[in-house]
Amino acid sequence: SGWCGAAQLAGEPGRGALLFPPLLLLFLLVLLLLGCSRPLVLRRGPGQVGYLPAPGLNRGEAARRARRSRRPGVLPPPFPNGWYRLLDSAQLPRGAARSIALLGEQLAVFRTQDGQVYVVDAYCPHLGANLAAGGRVVGNCIECPFHGWQFRGEDGKCTRIPYAEKVPDFARVRTWPSCEVNGMLLVWYHCEGVGPTWAVPEQREVATKEWVFRGQTEHWVDAHIQEIPENAADTAHLAFVHGPAILGGSDLRYTRSKLWDFMKHIWKAEWRPEPEPNEHCSRLLLQHSATIFGKHVSLMDLTVSARQVGPGLVFLLFEHALLGRGIILQTVTPLEPLLQNVVHTIYYQKNVPAIIPKFILRAECIQFERDITIWNNKQYLPKPLLVREDSGIQKHRRWYAQFYSAKSTRLPAQQGLDW
Repeated sequence: SGWCGAAQLAGEPGRGALLFPPLLLLFLLVLLLLGCSRPLVLRRGPGQVGYLPAPGLNRGEAARRARRSRRPGVLPPPFPNGWYRLLDSAQLPRGAARSIALLGEQLAVFRTQDGQVYVVDAYCPHLGANLAAGGRVVGNCIECPFHGWQFRGEDGKCTRIPYAEKVPDFARVRTWPSCEVNGMLLVWYHCEGVGPTWAVPEQREVATKEWVFRGQTEHWVDAHIQEIPENAADTAHLAFVHGPAILGGSDLRYTRSKLWDFMKHIWKAEWRPEPEPNEHCSRLLLQHSATIFGKHVSLMDLTVSARQVGPGLVFLLFEHALLGRGIILQTVTPLEPLLQNVVHTIYYQKNVPAIIPKFILRAECIQFERDITIWNNKQYLPKPLLVREDSGIQKHRRWYAQFYSAKSTRLPAQQGLDW
């Protein structure tokens, strides 16, 4: 990362400590001169982060070897019930259709000319063509590219077969509940076909454009989805994994280097589930501060309120006494049982220079990539060895269990387990 580059420039610890303020100021100035008003877009491909190199292997080969040799443990059902991000709204213009694979399903997502979005099963029940691979949006229907059958987005019913006198009543595709909120398209998944039991909350400042888009990062994580939100309740890991300065980068082999020991992040955290009627939500209150050479730097004091909404959505609200307020929307979407697509999107006050939210997002990205290395290589333990101070982890697991059902899809090796 850019932070590691700064470390290489600094040389030995003493000189690096002296160079830190001018180097940081130079880095911020370069960002400003290169057009800090542009949103930060950072997309990490599968295997690009979260794996340590192995002798004689390149990055991709090392990642593949680690995935093959890993024992993931006794996992919960891979796809919890809830709302999941499909796309950003801007990625689906009017009249467009997209084929998306997630949650063990292949879906066709399309937007009509009047702006309505529909989600249906991707495969045509006639001869199995993918409706979104060459299919057209016709009115409120999607037309199969193979024989021209048209399926209505609202209920999936086939409304036209070009060469048939009559359309059978049973000719239809499955439809999926969806919504469009906070600049995202989301789909509702429930293993038993139950409709949405809660709605995705709208962030008022995003909807009214009081806060503006300042950047987005995207990662693939090779882990079970539950591992990611469970970090919120694991407050003990904050000091060990996220305490070292972000200047040390995301490679866990170097984050605790003496070179950056002059700076520390200090976290105070409290996680708790919300009561009814929002039992599907939980909150993590984070107080962040930092020290340089042991001295508290008040400019880096930051309050973060993270609200988990269901299994795959997190609203991270930032508040700083001088630098204003904003939000990072975190979405976790299971593509496969052990493959999660994680997107962080930041919106911030218009009147705050764009360099501030971009810096926050970049710092968050470094910290998140430290976690990815843990998740990509760890084993899930259904009965972990915990001490009293780890009690939040068990509380979180009991809270998260509500998103599994008796009929939740299980991996073949997990059949019969009682979750």
